[in-house]
Amino acid sequence: MSPDDYTPHSGDRRYRVEHYDLRIDYRLGSNRLDGVALVHGRVLEPTKSISLDLVGLRATKVQAPRGGAGKGGRIGFTQTDRKLKVAFGRELAPGDPFELAVFYGGAPRPRRTRWGTLGWEELEDGAIVASQPIGAPSWFPCNDHPGDKATYRLTVTTDPGYAVAAAEPVSTATKGGRTTWVFERPTPTPTYLATVQIGKYVARGMDLAGVEGQVLHPAALTSRVDADLALLPQMMAVFAEAFGPYPLPSYRLVVTADDLEIPLEAQGMGVFGANHIDGRGSLERLIAHELAHQWFGNSVGVERWRDIWLNEGFACYAEWIWSERSGGHSAHAKALGHWAALAAEPQDLVLSDPGPELMFDDRVYKRGALLLHALRLTVGDETFFRILREWSSRFAAATATTADFRLLAAEIAGRRLEAFFDAWLDATALPRLPEPPAGIAAVEPAPVTEALNVNPRAGGAG
Repeated sequence: MSPDDYTPHSGDRRYRVEHYDLRIDYRLGSNRLDGVALVHGRVLEPTKSISLDLVGLRATKVQAPRGGAGKGGRIGFTQTDRKLKVAFGRELAPGDPFELAVFYGGAPRPRRTRWGTLGWEELEDGAIVASQPIGAPSWFPCNDHPGDKATYRLTVTTDPGYAVAAAEPVSTATKGGRTTWVFERPTPTPTYLATVQIGKYVARGMDLAGVEGQVLHPAALTSRVDADLALLPQMMAVFAEAFGPYPLPSYRLVVTADDLEIPLEAQGMGVFGANHIDGRGSLERLIAHELAHQWFGNSVGVERWRDIWLNEGFACYAEWIWSERSGGHSAHAKALGHWAALAAEPQDLVLSDPGPELMFDDRVYKRGALLLHALRLTVGDETFFRILREWSSRFAAATATTADFRLLAAEIAGRRLEAFFDAWLDATALPRLPEPPAGIAAVEPAPVTEALNVNPRAGGAG
C-alpha cells in the first residue's frame, strides 16, 4: 500500500491528507507527550479502511467527529508497531472526504532507521524534531510520504520559560503554569518537514531583504549568532534574484544549545547545532544550503524519494552560487574541484535512482550540483536561470519529479537535452563537464574543504 518503494512501510496510497490540526501537550521533565490529531483527508480509491503511520506512541481512541465515514462516535481501529489501522463505518468512494480525531500519547523518542535515528528527540534542555525521511510518526499520526502535502495548525502546550518554534505564530498564552503556543502552516507541507522546536531561546526578529525573519538561540550564543548570520539578508537577496521570490511567509533559524550531527531544513526553518555556529563563519555554506531548501525541497517538493537530488543537488549548487556572488570562488571553480573529487570516488551510483541506502550519500548532493552546472554551461547563464526560476514558480507548493525537470529544461532551452540528461542521471560513469563558453576565464579548481563522504548523513547537511 506504500506510495514509495524507498520507504515501503510508510504511507498509504488509498488517501491524501488535506489538513492536520495537531494539539500537543508536552512535559519536558518527564518527556511525556499527549496529543489529539484531527486529520482531514480524502480517499483516492474505494476503501473501507486506511492506515496512519504512528511509531512509539499509543492511540487510545479514534473518532469521526463530524459523522460521515464513522457515523459519529468511536470507529474501529487497531495498532501495530508502525501503523494505526482505521476501519470506517462504510465504504468510501474516490473523492469522499473524511475527518478523524486520534487521541494518543506516550514518551516520544526518535525511531531507528537505516538512516539513523529520526523524529522527536530530547535535548539537554528542550526538544528537537528532525524527521527526514520517515521520522514524523514519532510525534503524530500521519500519512508519511513526501508526495502528500497538507496544511497544518499546531497547538503546543509546554512548560513556561521555553520558546517554541513550529510554523507561523498565531498566539501565546500562559495559564495554570503551562504555556500554549498556536501556529499555522498555510503552505502545503509534507510530514517530514513539519516540526516543533523547544528550548530556552532568545527570539529576535530579522529583516531578510524584505522577508520576515526570526532567529531563536540560547542567550549565551548571541555574539556567535550575530557574526555568522550577518550575511543572511544578502544571501536571501541573492537567492531571490537567482531562483525567484522567497516562496514562504517567513524564515526562521533555530540554533540549539546542543551540538547536532548535521543542520537540517524544516518548512520555513533551518535548524543548526551550536557546533555549526562558531562566530567565524566556518560553515557559511551550510547556512546557504538550508536557506536554499526553502525553494528546492520545501516549496518544490519531491513526489518520491528516488528524486532526492532535486532537493539536495539544487541546495548544494546554491552554495556555489552564493560563493560566486559573494566574492568567493566562482561556481565554475567549485564545480571543477568537486568534479575531481567525485571522479576519484566509486562510480556505482545512479543519480535518478540511487536506492534507499545511498539516497543521502554525498555523491548524490555533489553530482546533482555538477549536473546543474553542466546544464548551465550547456544552455548559457540567461537560459539556465530562467529554468531555475520557472521551476520554482511552476511547481511552487507542489511536488515534482526528475521527468518534470527534464521536460521543463528542454522547454525553456528550446532544444533536445535527452542525451545530456541520460548521461548525468541514468549512467553510473561521471560525465565530463562541458567546455565553458569563451566568456568564462580559465580558473583553477577550487579546493574542496568539506570531506566527500560516501556514508549517508555523515558530515553533510539536510
